[in-house]
Amino acid sequence: MLNLPSTLTQEVAHQCLEELRQHVNEPSDKVVVDGTALQRFDTSALAVLLELRRECARRGKLFAVQGLPTRLRELAGLYGISALLPAA
Repeated sequence: MLNLPSTLTQEVAHQCLEELRQHVNEPSDKVVVDGTALQRFDTSALAVLLELRRECARRGKLFAVQGLPTRLRELAGLYGISALLPAA
C-alpha cells in the first residue's frame, strides 16, 4: 500500500509522485493508495493520483484508492474523474 503524505500541493506534487512511482515497481498485481494522512491538498493531488493510475495501467496492475478526504472525492466528482479513482 502506498501512503499519501499529509500535504500534497503543487509545491510538492512532483517530488511526491516520483517517490510513489518507485513503489509501483514492487511485485504485486494491485496498487492501493491510502489518503488517510492527507490533510492539506489542492488539485495537484488528483494529478498525482491520475498519473499513478496511468503508471499502473502501463504495467498491467490494478489501481485503487482508500481513505481519501471527502473534499478530494468531491473535487474528483466536480472534474468528472471519480470513476478513475476506484475505491479499494
